[in-house]
Amino acid sequence: MRRSMKLAAVVLSGSLGMASLAACGAKSTDNNTASSGGASDSLKVGMAYDIGGRGDQSFNDSAARGLDKAKADLGVSVTEAEAKPGEAEADKETRLKNLVDGGYKTIVAVGFVYQPAVNKVAKDNPNVKFAIIDSNDKDQPSNVTSLLFAEQEGSYLAGVAAANKSKAKHVGFIGGVQSELIKKFEAGYKAGVKSVDSSIVVETTYLTTPPDFTGFTSPDKGKEAAQGQLDKGADVIYSAAGSSGNGAIEAVANAKKFAIGVDSDQATQPALAKYKDAILTSMVKNVDNAVFSYIDSVKKGQNPTGIKLFDLKADGVSLATTGGKIDDIQDKLKTAADAIKSGQTKIPVTPEG
Repeated sequence: MRRSMKLAAVVLSGSLGMASLAACGAKSTDNNTASSGGASDSLKVGMAYDIGGRGDQSFNDSAARGLDKAKADLGVSVTEAEAKPGEAEADKETRLKNLVDGGYKTIVAVGFVYQPAVNKVAKDNPNVKFAIIDSNDKDQPSNVTSLLFAEQEGSYLAGVAAANKSKAKHVGFIGGVQSELIKKFEAGYKAGVKSVDSSIVVETTYLTTPPDFTGFTSPDKGKEAAQGQLDKGADVIYSAAGSSGNGAIEAVANAKKFAIGVDSDQATQPALAKYKDAILTSMVKNVDNAVFSYIDSVKKGQNPTGIKLFDLKADGVSLATTGGKIDDIQDKLKTAADAIKSGQTKIPVTPEG
């Protein structure tokens, strides 16, 4: 479902580092509306995408929106590069090193798969600021900022919605890769479902396990997994699986049941337009807000580091309302959300039962 997009290289005059980026398949864009000295004086931001890249209609696209906003509103110049399925850890390190060599002093790594590479490259380049999304390592250098989200909180609300809309009392969860991060989605979703009706059956399917990360980029696998859950009787299926979730949404739509999207408001995605009537809601991770906030803080001369948590209270996660399919349960969702924000409801980060 992702766009057929190969990130082309643009070689900037006089920069051997950018020649390395070109060889790596990066795309560089200067913004001529930048400050007094023009584009050459603007903040240069490099973004290294997770597998799937820009155009995945989900996680990476949300990060891309934040980068685009920073380019438009803050006058930064940017270069983008993406991970490839099955690549070696050394490839991620090379991608980050090429950004550094290209003069990019602010680099955003999209996804937990980059943690080892970020640790190494950031340690070797203490004057470069790094942000990593969805990961935090206690040993990461002080020039790294972790942009984290309370996925379990948004997923809890998705579970409340699923439980209230399921006629069969049978719902499903599809995870792209069985990892600590995706288990947060599963844990929150199951807890939300059970908070409404403990008798509801929750099917769980993971598409791959590390080191195989193709579970985030295989719509066919998502479609097959969703069909299996539909065959067992599930009538609402939540997928936290990157572009693999697009296949799950297709299967659910064909069965005239409900799907719950993830990361972006998937009912508004052009590539999923034909299935929008089947998308009950989406658990939106406002990665765009986090990316923009981080770049803005650097632009202002601040020195971000440590952990920045974007939870329900900080509008880091939310449920999309496109299509009006959950309008009739907004009171129940608000009650659940208020209990989370106040601390009355504690959401598990690992699946129970």
